Amino acid sequence: MLEITIKLVLFLFPLAYSPGPGNMFFAANGARFGFSSTIPANTGYHITTWIVTLAIGLGFGWIATEFHVLLIIIKYLGSGYVLYLAWRLLRAGKLGDNANARQASFRDGVILLLLNPKAYLIIALMFTQFTTAGTNIALILLITTVFTLNNLLAFTIWAYVGDRLAQIFRKDVGAQMLNTLFGIMLAAVAIWMLFS
Repeated sequence: MLEITIKLVLFLFPLAYSPGPGNMFFAANGARFGFSSTIPANTGYHITTWIVTLAIGLGFGWIATEFHVLLIIIKYLGSGYVLYLAWRLLRAGKLGDNANARQASFRDGVILLLLNPKAYLIIALMFTQFTTAGTNIALILLITTVFTLNNLLAFTIWAYVGDRLAQIFRKDVGAQMLNTLFGIMLAAVAIWMLFS
């Protein structure tokens, strides 16, 4: 089990730590509201990650194969939701101005995972690499848990980095620039999701 865990972490490292919808979302929220404010959304995202990953590992993935249109719908809904989050961030203003801003909630984390086509593709790819027909439930549970904890660590790091950047750019002009930067990055991720 240790050997497969090491291989899995190495396989997931570039996928989990590279900029994507989740990482940019948590970095932006960490920058906007501080690291601790990201905990509810991070919790929602990763409880949902564990459930969805387990379901796919147990054979739920055939739905995506049999009903390709479902992935297309998720792709468009996910891109739209991430664009909406980017738009909210671009309108947020300076860090102390919370009139147009709202901390991400547990529900936001759940929705972000459910509408994140990159997550489904990574999960499906992961199971094709690390399981075979007849894989036992213990291995599926291990893969599901390692995947979820690895993502949790990645998102936590991104949220912390966002918070640290905000400390540097605390002045109004710098804060607005940071919000704009993260908003543009999140919008770029949404566009990438749409056309990938």
